[in-house]
Amino acid sequence: MSAVDPSLSQTDLRRLEKLASAAGRTPRAMLKFVLRDGFAETERVVRAVQAGRADVAAGRTRSHAAVMREAAAILSGHVKSQQAA
Repeated sequence: MSAVDPSLSQTDLRRLEKLASAAGRTPRAMLKFVLRDGFAETERVVRAVQAGRADVAAGRTRSHAAVMREAAAILSGHVKSQQAA
């Protein structure tokens, strides 16, 4: 069984290079994700990671402990309302 040598159009090569640059990786490293998930999904993931990093840098995050306290309070309130019913 021979290995498949994918060939990309010039447009797709430019798209791969732009995606790799946005992700801070090499085009070769990004190619495996593009082949597995497609350009659209890989681009969506890179945008989401960039947005997450921007949120962290801007201080728009909450600690895990704070989120867990809020979740526990919501669940506790729900349990109490179910028991009262």
